[in-house]
Amino acid sequence: MTYTVRTERVTFDSAGHRLIGTMYRPDFQGRTPAVVVAGSWTTVKEQMAGTYAHRMAAAGLTTLTFDFTGFGESGGEPRQLESPDRKIRDIRSAITFLTGHESADPDRIGALGICAGSGYTAVNAAEDPRVRSLALIAPWLHNPELVKEVYGGTDGVQKKLDAGLAARNRYEKGEAVQYVPAVSTTDPDAAMFGPFDYYLDDKRGAVPTWDNRFAVMSWLDWLSFDPHPAAAGITAPTVMVHSRDGALPQGAERFHEAVAGPKRIVWTDGTQFDFYDQDEKVAEASDIAVRHFTETLA
Repeated sequence: MTYTVRTERVTFDSAGHRLIGTMYRPDFQGRTPAVVVAGSWTTVKEQMAGTYAHRMAAAGLTTLTFDFTGFGESGGEPRQLESPDRKIRDIRSAITFLTGHESADPDRIGALGICAGSGYTAVNAAEDPRVRSLALIAPWLHNPELVKEVYGGTDGVQKKLDAGLAARNRYEKGEAVQYVPAVSTTDPDAAMFGPFDYYLDDKRGAVPTWDNRFAVMSWLDWLSFDPHPAAAGITAPTVMVHSRDGALPQGAERFHEAVAGPKRIVWTDGTQFDFYDQDEKVAEASDIAVRHFTETLA
């Protein structure tokens, strides 16, 4: 059955910052299982997170997506700081908000992460017993070994760490935040350098609320972030959906092997960005997640 989806603009607190979110609610009365949805790094709620949240609400789940601290409409400084600790904290705050919402059943809370949001969502799930079910779509799950493969080996990683440390030191001395593009086809210092069309096409991910900036000091926390140790603490039923042609499939495979609770990984086809907004791939991944949440949050 497909439901009409109602949206509601919501606000909630996270460590003193006012976060802005969107609730997606199936058009019927009563409490439903509820899912917090987190998108990829640098993104805002109107990008891939909103796409999945809307589709799952049409299938009967209450969903919440939101702008992390320092991104989109939410408050907080520095802006566009990719801080795993801060984002994990925000996910926990979003779950707290959901448990008190009239449309959500506080005993049936799930979490879905897409790409880099998978790492943040997974770490929280390992620490937060309120998360009763977990889904990870096209998960980017790096560890120190994979960071070196992606970012130019030991020398490439060290160069970014040095730039991040210098930027942080300047910021702590009162200087302005140093930024580079989040995505660029011309600037090799961009966080994502290359033809990443999803982010650069205004018919896809280049939405007006997304600021194409990346705080250089983010490199310190992003490159040292390793969600893999959290896998052993995840006891909630978990499903992962990925492609061998997506980003870091080897990271997803290793993470899946280490998850402690009931688990399943679904290998399909498609590129990483296909999972963000291409109808056929989003429908497939979303349907797998909906079935998983419906069964495990029954």
